[in-house]
Amino acid sequence: MVADNLPSPTDVANFIVTKTIFDSVKIFDTNPTVLQAFANTNITMTVTIPNGEIPNLSNGGAAAAWVNTNIRPFHPQTKIKYISVGNEVLLLNDPAHISGLVPAMRALTDALREAGPQFQDIKVTTAHALNMFEGVTVPSLARFRVDHAKTFFEPLLLYLRETKSPLMINPYPYFELNVMENNVDFAVFRKTRGVFDRNSRKMYSNAFDVLLDKTYSAMLAVGFGDVDIVIGETGWPSLGDPGNAAATIDNAASYNGHLIRKIVSGIGTPLMPSRKFDASIFALFNENQKPGPLAEKNWGLFQPDFTPVYVSGALRDGPPPNLNNPDFTVVPRVPRGRGKGRRRVPPVNNPEPVQPQPNPVPTQTAPAATNVKKFCVPKPGVPDDQLQRNLDLACSQGADCGPIQPGAACADPATVSSRAKYAMNSFFRIKGVDSACDFTGTGQITTVDPSYGNCRYP
Repeated sequence: MVADNLPSPTDVANFIVTKTIFDSVKIFDTNPTVLQAFANTNITMTVTIPNGEIPNLSNGGAAAAWVNTNIRPFHPQTKIKYISVGNEVLLLNDPAHISGLVPAMRALTDALREAGPQFQDIKVTTAHALNMFEGVTVPSLARFRVDHAKTFFEPLLLYLRETKSPLMINPYPYFELNVMENNVDFAVFRKTRGVFDRNSRKMYSNAFDVLLDKTYSAMLAVGFGDVDIVIGETGWPSLGDPGNAAATIDNAASYNGHLIRKIVSGIGTPLMPSRKFDASIFALFNENQKPGPLAEKNWGLFQPDFTPVYVSGALRDGPPPNLNNPDFTVVPRVPRGRGKGRRRVPPVNNPEPVQPQPNPVPTQTAPAATNVKKFCVPKPGVPDDQLQRNLDLACSQGADCGPIQPGAACADPATVSSRAKYAMNSFFRIKGVDSACDFTGTGQITTVDPSYGNCRYP
C-alpha cells in the first residue's frame, strides 16, 4: 500500500484476527514480512505475481524456483489459498503477458505438485478487469470480446476447470458509472426501480449483480459455466475532489455495507442463486501517499490507527451498517470470522433466499441522465510507460497541455498518471467524439469529474 503511516504487519494481523469478521487477506506481492505475520492465524491469503514476471514463469525451472522462494518457506503455516498470476493483463494489453499467462499458470501448478502434497490445496488463478466483454449491457447476453474469446478465454477456462480453480474478477461499479447513466444509487445498492433483463426475465436491484451475471453469461456461452467465480477486489472511495459527487462516505458505507451483508448471506445473483462467493474489499486502509486525485487515497475501510472510516459491518463487535435495500436476504452477523481489505468476506450457509417480485421496467438504470458531462480518464492499473505514450500522443495531437506544465494549475502531483489523465481528457474534449478516448484500449469515459483543488478539467 502507498502510505507512510501504516501499522506493522504483525499489528494488522492481530487486528484482523481479534476485531474483524474477515478470514482472508489479498496482497499484491509476496512480501515475506507480511506472509510471516499471518503464520498460524488461520487466515487464508492470496498472493500476486507481478505482470512482468509472467513470460519467464512459463519455464518449468523458473516456476519451480519461484515456488521454492515465495511459497515453500511459508505454507502451510501461512495458509496460502490462491496465487494470482498477474493482474488485469487484458486491460494492460501487453502481448507477451497475454500469450504467456496460461503457460505460466500451468508451469506453476506443475511446480506446486512437484513441491509436495502439502502444496496441492493452493489454487493458481489470475484477476481480470471487466473490460473483457463485448459492448452489451444486458447481463444474460454478455459475451467475451471476440478478439479474445477463442484464443485467450477458452484455454484459460479449460485450465481452471482442469485444476478446479476459480476465475478471479475485479468488479467495480464505481468505474462503471459511465455505462449506468451515472446512477449512483443503483451502483451502491440503494433501493431503485432496478434493471429488468428482458432476455432472462430477471430483475436486478444493484450493479454488482449485473457485473457478476455478465461474467457468468460470458463463461456459459463458451461452455464453462461450471467454473467458479471469486471477487479479487471491489470497493468504493469515501472522499474525492470537488466535483466528484460519487466518492462520499455515504456512498462508500452503502456499497461496502451492503456488499458485506450480501456476500455473507450467500444469496448469490439472479442467474446464480444461492451461490457463495469469496469476495475481497479494496482496501483495508486509506493510503495517504497514493498519487492522483483525492479519491485514490480514500478507498480504505479503516484509518491507519484502526478507527473505522465509516460503519461497514466489518468489525465483529461494531455497530451494524445502515442498509436501505431490502431486495436481498440479510442474515445475522457472523459471530466469528477473520479477514482484511481487498479482502475476502467469509461466506456462511444461508436458507433459501427470498426472491423479490418487483414490477418490470426497461433495461436501463432509469431515470436517464441528460446533458451529463463526460470525461476521459485512464483505466485503473495502466502502467506508467503506457500512460507516458498516451501523454505524448495527446500533447502532440492538439491537446492543451499548458495546465500541466511546471507552475501551472494542474502541475501537481507531478506524476505521469496525473499529467496523462489531464492530457487524455483535453485530447478527448478537443476531438469531441467518444472514440477519441480509446488510447489503444487504456482510456475510459466517465461522468465523474476528475478535477481537484485549483485544477479544473475542461
